[in-house]
Amino acid sequence: MKALTLIVAGDPEQLTGGYRYDARIAEGLRSEGWQVEVVGLDGRFPEPDAVASHALDSALTALPDGARVVIDGLAMSGLPAIVERHASRLAVTALIHHPLADETGLDAAEQQRFRISETRALAAVERVIVTSVYTARRLADFEVPTDKLFVIEPGVDRGELSGTRREGPARLLCVATLTPRKGQDLLVDALAELAELPWQCDLIGGLDRADAFVADVTQRIAHHGLETRIRLLGPVPSDALSAYYHDADLFVLPSHYEGYGMVITEALAHGLPVVTTTGGALAHTLPASAGLKVPPGDVPALRDALKRMLEDAESYRGFCQGAKDVRESLNDWPSAAKAFNVALERPLDVRTANAGGSPL
Repeated sequence: MKALTLIVAGDPEQLTGGYRYDARIAEGLRSEGWQVEVVGLDGRFPEPDAVASHALDSALTALPDGARVVIDGLAMSGLPAIVERHASRLAVTALIHHPLADETGLDAAEQQRFRISETRALAAVERVIVTSVYTARRLADFEVPTDKLFVIEPGVDRGELSGTRREGPARLLCVATLTPRKGQDLLVDALAELAELPWQCDLIGGLDRADAFVADVTQRIAHHGLETRIRLLGPVPSDALSAYYHDADLFVLPSHYEGYGMVITEALAHGLPVVTTTGGALAHTLPASAGLKVPPGDVPALRDALKRMLEDAESYRGFCQGAKDVRESLNDWPSAAKAFNVALERPLDVRTANAGGSPL
């Protein structure tokens, strides 16, 4: 049986898109005949502390020569020296959801530090798997040659179709960890300008990644008097998310940047129309027929897109139909796992393809 170790930062059971991707790929690879061990590293990431450094070094030291290992970018990009130390005796694959240097809120010095560190780490590994064509192209700035790049987009579970809009307030849903990059503060401000319209909004996502930002969002909600209309629900287990998608009328993701935007395709898998931004890969993740895209950070544009969805019934119905049409073409998780299997085994002198078979 083929053996693989997947290394991630922290608890592998975290409910962010990146960790859910990792978990579903691990599950799918097992179905493809791989023995997969998932290792969660102690310590602080992505700015690693001594505990994190020791944890990654120990995890790699424990592997025998020639072992296959996939390291999530969050766990490796800040520790290039350790990756370099082990890369000559292990078959190391980097799994990059988006470059750490692209995180919202970094100053120029922090961006440069991450860029240098990530470039070193990616140069050391045998191959690099990314979750979108956008990120593959982005890694040209990190000197990653295309002949070791593989694009494996996330899959979806086609859940029960979202219900038709019922009487009463429109039900808006946003699924994203509360961090500055996700832009929930902008969503609150946009909705505050639509207070005269009937709507309710649920924000699902971890509340433990950015305390100051969570406090700011909470204060904005209170300042606008929206405590009964915007709910911060915290993380929701993956198997319970489908019910929220089904009960929603509109999905909203106001991110400044995404390396893919897995929750967008999850919403579409439920036939749910979307309002999002053009930040990063989002410009390509959402088809124009299934929703509206606005510039990241533009509250008036976000407000106007939401207003159109809430007030223009004909447009809304058209986007609902567009979402349902797109739903049938979405890639599923078994296909994504098969593509990941191919990427791990394909000779590096063969040009890569994404899960749908299209060349970079």
